Amino acid sequence: MTGDTITQPHGTSCTTGRAARELGLKRREFELAVHLGHIRTVPDEGGGGARRVARSEIERVRAGDGFPELLLERVRTVGTTEGAALMQVSPGRFTRLARLGLVVPVHFYLNRYRAVVWMYLAEELRQFAADEKNTPLLKARTPEGLRDQLRAGLDLRPRNWRGRHLGSLLRQTDDPWEQAGAVAAFLDPVQIAEIVTDPCERSHLHRFRPGPPAHGAPGSAAARLCERIMTAEDADEIGWLRADLAQAMEEAREHRPAPRPTAKPATRAPVPDEPGPPHRLFGWLRRRSV
Repeated sequence: MTGDTITQPHGTSCTTGRAARELGLKRREFELAVHLGHIRTVPDEGGGGARRVARSEIERVRAGDGFPELLLERVRTVGTTEGAALMQVSPGRFTRLARLGLVVPVHFYLNRYRAVVWMYLAEELRQFAADEKNTPLLKARTPEGLRDQLRAGLDLRPRNWRGRHLGSLLRQTDDPWEQAGAVAAFLDPVQIAEIVTDPCERSHLHRFRPGPPAHGAPGSAAARLCERIMTAEDADEIGWLRADLAQAMEEAREHRPAPRPTAKPATRAPVPDEPGPPHRLFGWLRRRSV
């Protein structure tokens, strides 16, 4: 679902925190429901980038079939051990499937050892296991070609998460600048500067560039790790992100040019040695001779 860009008066909407409480969702469950398009948010008319939830949207979700159990099941996430049990495979095989990109993480967090813990939608894992076409991947020996890729260090989990996260960000807005910022979030500043050469446009773009999921204080080892996961690494991934950013910037410029500093009117500075009225001429000539 695409995020509604029509602002709502406060009387007809509420904060995301209140909406989560009224829907019986924890913060992470609510955020995931928004990212997956199950709950629509609207911009806060006060600005600042905050989002709100229309009262009509809360009522729509409440009126859905199987609420709240079905909604809770749609946002239920599992880690490697629980996901492997759900698919009736070993944790090792589950990890190999994830590294090969056959199951895609929906979010991640860092444990106390700063190790990345990938989380998956339980609903998607059940669907994957129920598909008969996937039975060889779950029961038979991994094909040699795939084993070679794993031995070479293939791990598509970060890349697949980035693709999924980008899709979530784009679904939440129709504003061209915000969409350009979402694409730019996955490129490093050097790549962005090569695409967006105008400093004013680049500064404006960074206002809409979301950061990685918050883990640790800015500049900490945990924060740097999250930034690395957020940033595209493979040449082909960087290539299509650069192309998408260039296209998004064209649409953003047409929609609303980036603001630029207002030029101050030029003022003529006084000239100290300029002669004044005739009665001051003698004093001026004396200063000149000195």
